[in-house]
Order: sequence, then structure tokens, then C-alpha cells
Amino acid sequence: MNSGLVIVDIQNDYFPGGKMPLKDVQQAAEHAWALLEVFRERGQPTFHIQHVFENDDAPFFVHHTEGIELNDCIAPREGEPVVVKHHPNSFRDSSLLDEIKKSGVQELVICGAMSHMCIDATTRAAADLGYDCTLIHDACATCDVQFEDKTIPADQVHGAFMSALGWGYAKLLSTKAYLSA
Repeated sequence: MNSGLVIVDIQNDYFPGGKMPLKDVQQAAEHAWALLEVFRERGQPTFHIQHVFENDDAPFFVHHTEGIELNDCIAPREGEPVVVKHHPNSFRDSSLLDEIKKSGVQELVICGAMSHMCIDATTRAAADLGYDCTLIHDACATCDVQFEDKTIPADQVHGAFMSALGWGYAKLLSTKAYLSA
């Protein structure tokens, strides 16, 4: 099956020193890079997603800042589309669907950040659009979240969202399992 790699929001603000650092983001980015290298070697399409908030008072990913830049570890090469989005769902009001259709892929391999927001929204949308999805769980990262008076640790947030997405939206694999298949 013709596969394409969707790398969601691996941007500077999510790394240490950024406005919204995520737990284990460096490890997730290294796994995303390993996937990217294999897709490049095979000549398979890759789609880099860049989230940019349009308002200056956004908590992170503010336009015209270093924080919105795609991290160097997954920097796109010439010819690899960079899709700018303004919503958690990478398909909403963006060129992603058109880019995917042009490439002719039938399966999307998804990785990136944040597990509980953009990965969740993008994976669900891709499945709803009829794509077979494989979610590389260890190439995704998230952070602690607040719910009422409780802090939910990033590991639990990530696990809950991966479990839910694996239920009916995507096949879940580790980077190692995907690359060895």
C-alpha cells in the first residue's frame, strides 16, 4: 500500500527553552527523524505540518517567532510540502488533503505533537476521510494537563489518547515495529 508520512508540529516551542516544552519531545523527534529518513530513502511522500496561531497573544506558536519553526531534526527538504495550519486538526482550512490526494497515498503514517490535541484531531480526521492510519506512538509527545483540581501526568495523557485512537482510528506501532515490518 502506498504510504505517506505526516509529521505534525515538531516545532521549536515544544522543545526545552520553548514556550510549551513537552515531555520526552527529543525522543519522539528522534523517532520521527528515523521514520522520515526511511520514507526519504524509499521515495515515499512526506508532509510536514506547521501550526501557527494567528493572534499575537497566543500561548505558543506565535507567528513571526522562532517557536513556530520546524525543529532542525526534521527539517523538510526541497520538494517536501510544509502545510501551515491554524487548528488542531491538520486538515481543517489547510492544504493537507489536497497535498495527500496529489501524492496518491492510501495509508497515512502519523507522528508528532501533541498526542492529546493535534495528533488526536488529525488522526481522527484522516480516518474519517477514509485513510488507513498507522500511528507511531513513541514518535509522539505531550505534556501534563489540568482537569479541575488535578494534574494528569503526560504519560497517562499519552497512554489514554493512544489507547482511544487505537480502538477504531489507527493501527498503533512503535517506531521499531514499524521500521522492521
